[in-house]
Parts: sequence; structure tokens; C-alpha cells
Amino acid sequence: MTLEERAIERFRGPDYRRLLDRARDRLERRGGSLSGTISLPDLTHEERRALDGLLGGARRPGARSTSVDLTRLDAAVRTSCGLSLAGLLETVFGRPLSDRPAERAAKEAARAELLRRVEESPLYASADWFRDWAGARGRLTRLVTRDDAHLFANAVAVLERLESSTGTVELTTLADEVTGDTKALGPRSPLSRLVLDALARRVGVPRPEAAEDCRRLWEVFGVLPDDLASRVLVLNLPAEGAGLGEWLTGAARYGTPFPVTLNQLRKHPVTAARPVVYVCENPTIVRRAAAELGAAAPPLLCTEGLPSLAFHRLASTVITGGGTLRYHGDFDWPGLAIAHAVMRRHGAEPWRMSAADYLAGVRGADRHLPLKGRESPSPWAPDLATTMAGTGLVVSEETVADRLIADLRSASGTP
Repeated sequence: MTLEERAIERFRGPDYRRLLDRARDRLERRGGSLSGTISLPDLTHEERRALDGLLGGARRPGARSTSVDLTRLDAAVRTSCGLSLAGLLETVFGRPLSDRPAERAAKEAARAELLRRVEESPLYASADWFRDWAGARGRLTRLVTRDDAHLFANAVAVLERLESSTGTVELTTLADEVTGDTKALGPRSPLSRLVLDALARRVGVPRPEAAEDCRRLWEVFGVLPDDLASRVLVLNLPAEGAGLGEWLTGAARYGTPFPVTLNQLRKHPVTAARPVVYVCENPTIVRRAAAELGAAAPPLLCTEGLPSLAFHRLASTVITGGGTLRYHGDFDWPGLAIAHAVMRRHGAEPWRMSAADYLAGVRGADRHLPLKGRESPSPWAPDLATTMAGTGLVVSEETVADRLIADLRSASGTP
């Protein structure tokens, strides 16, 4: 060990630990400036002796604290071991000194740049949900603090892409277009969670956690994570076409619910000519219709929550064949948003989705959950949303199943 190494080694001892800790903290807080002093209260005998040996002279006998001028300390360290005070601190602690003022300035600049990116987005001026998402609970500051500003910028780019798109896109393709990484929007990725949080606000539903809920939310905006997982539940919809058309016709003959995937609809296109096809949100309705009406039940599609791309593809087939959809769903804010989307996209008619139907549902059950989340409009029956807001209760589709089954029974001509 050289003389310089031995000189440095002495500073690794406990007698110098507090001195160096205080010096490091001060230099990091002041951007490396040696101006000013540091205070060392409650000195031990060993610490006082080490300080006297380094700086020369002696502390006042019995003194329990002292102030150390950093410029003088730097000069003493250079004399002792040949390193500057900053160099000694980096050597002893094994890491570079931070420049906290510069770091704060860099983070503030990054936050300002991110805010500029947000405010320049066309969504900022036109969409309340976008502004709410961007400003949620100090989101920008938190992301900048974690050095994740790039994630937010990418999320904004994804949202802009989806808002301006009218077609469908594979999830991996979307990720590659925006980030250059096909896996960037994979399940549970930080970017995926950011985007899905925004999309959930866009349609007024809670941010999804389960993989199935995430997939369905992507599909609402035309993004396809997996065409095998995208599905619609079908009861009694005979169809023309090899493969899938034969399977649907066979299932209808026996009154058997049949899950249809987007993959099947892509590979085996079908046509369906039925004047009226009912649509529900909850598979409970399909289960009861199959059990109580069997093959006599009129055609029924089930979205199973947020409508999938498979649902939209099959619903479009019904419309193209000259049919009409009649839609019923939950009486809650997400339910109204889904109903509005299906009616707007496919020209569906409301099926027991009036204010009177809602109030009948409220009276027909002993217990209801409270309405939560952002209100959704009901353009087909404006008084419905107003009545729901005033009542403040959820009426789930299952609780009005008797009325829906009665309608299906009547439509089928079954006694």
C-alpha cells in the first residue's frame, strides 16, 4: 500500500464518518460549492482528536461541537492524501457526488417539456378525459421523478393515434409504430397501464386489472391483442357460410349457446338474415334464455361487458343482412356508455332502456349498489341519465332478467 493509499485509508475509519457524511451532503446540496461551513454537534473524544489532527490546532477543551470551513477542509485533505475533498468523498463512498441543484433543474426542465407536449396535443383542447388523465394526482411530476417521462410521451402518441384511427390494428403493430418495440404495450407493461388508464377514463369505466378486461378495453378502440381471445356469445343465430355458418346453424338447432371468436369470423365469413337480433350485456340472460326457451328463443348476442371486435364484426353482419339489433345492458354509467356505443355504431334500438324501465328495476329489487364514476349521457332517452343521477342506484341486468326473458318468450311465440 502506497503512502497515498494509507492516507486515504485513514478516512475510512469511524472517527471521520460524520465529518465526511456532512461534507458530502453539503457539497451535493450546493452543487459542489466549497463555500460555507458544516456543523458537527456532540463530538466524541475520538472525533475531536481526528479533526484536530487533520486541520491542525486543537478544539476548545471540552467543546462538544464545532464548525468546519469547507475551503479549509478541502486544503487539509489535499495536503493529507493528494485528493480534493470531492475526490476523497467519491473514493471513500464509492460513488460520484450528486449535483442536486442540477438534477432538480433537469427534472423541472423535463416536466416543462412534458407539459408542453401534453398541451400541444390536439386532445388537450378537445377532450376533458385527456386533461383529467394527464393531470391526475401529480402524474407528470411523479413520472419525471422516476425518469419515466418518455413513457408518458409515448402514451400521448398512442392515444393520438387511436383517436384519429377508424380501423383496427394489431397491438404489436401499434406498439412498433409508436415506440419501435413490438412488446412495449404488452400485458402489465408500464406504457400499457398508462394508456389503459386513459382509455378507461375515455369510456367511463374503472381502469382494468384482469387480462380479459384489458383486452376488451383495447378492442373498444380497435386494437386487437389476440383474435382468438376476442369473442361474442351467440344463441340461436343460424348463418350461411362454410365452417362457422354451419356451426352456428347447428348450435341454433339445439338452442345451445355458442362462443364465436374473431379468428373464426376472419377465417370463415358468414351471412345472417334475421329481422331482429337481441343483444344483452350479461351472459346470465343467455343462460336463462337457453334453459327456458331453448331453440325457440329469438337470436341473442351477448357482449359480456365491453363489446369485443368479434361482437362488432358479427353485429355488422346482422345489419348487412337487413336485420336490426335491440340492445339492453346494465343501468350504471359504464352500461350507458356501452349502450350508446352500440346504438351509435350499429343503429341498434333500445330494449327496455328507458327511465321507466330503470325505475321499475329499482322498485323490483331490495338492494342496489350506489352509482359511481363519471356520468354518461343517454341520447336515446335523455331523462334516463337524469333519473339515474337523481336516484343514485345501479340496476344490474341480472336483476331485471325476468322482464327480458318475458320479452324473448313473447317474441318467440312460446306460451
